[in-house]
Amino acid sequence: MKAIITVIGKDTTGIIAEVCTLLANQKINILDISQTVMEGFFTMTMLVDLSASSVSFSDVSDSLKEKGESMNLSIRIQREDIFDLMHRI
Repeated sequence: MKAIITVIGKDTTGIIAEVCTLLANQKINILDISQTVMEGFFTMTMLVDLSASSVSFSDVSDSLKEKGESMNLSIRIQREDIFDLMHRI
């Protein structure tokens, strides 16, 4: 299963490292990543593959939300199929 992860918040050192380490520990593979900093705000979008992970989607979502709260960031995950349906014209 593939999913889209979004990370938004004030720029600070270590955001990418913290999020990527959390994903690696859950055996979630990053397929694509895009990040930018605009006027002090950090934004990142990731396409990830959860097929090798034994962690449930719900638990992944919870751990990302907790990580975001601890870093004062908004971190959300959506299944790719839901994301595609939401953005279909």
